[in-house]
Amino acid sequence: VQLQASGGGLVQAGGSLRLSCAASGSTFSNYAVGWFRQAPGKERDFVEAITGSGTGIYYADFVKGRFTISRDNAKNTVYLQMNSLKPEDTAVYYCAAAEYHTDYAPRSSYEYDYWGQGTLVTVSS
Repeated sequence: VQLQASGGGLVQAGGSLRLSCAASGSTFSNYAVGWFRQAPGKERDFVEAITGSGTGIYYADFVKGRFTISRDNAKNTVYLQMNSLKPEDTAVYYCAAAEYHTDYAPRSSYEYDYWGQGTLVTVSS
């Protein structure tokens, strides 16, 4: 499966962005999709993940109540709605996919086999 992340940009603190991860090449509903982010000089961190069916969602504590992941399997797309953005949310955001035939979505980047190219989110104070 090929992934294309988009939707990043420059936003002021408190603003919102919606990232999209468009997939092609396989049966999308078989894939769990996760969002990760990497700030300059830091490790890649888990943000949020969704199971292939969309019924299971897992998120990092720092996004609780601010970010929402969703998917539209008919459009082969996963979204990350980001609200109440903070300067510390500035990072390159990556989407990743892994094929699971159970309803599971991992938090570890090592469990994902396919990665998009990343989209830069910059939050100004």
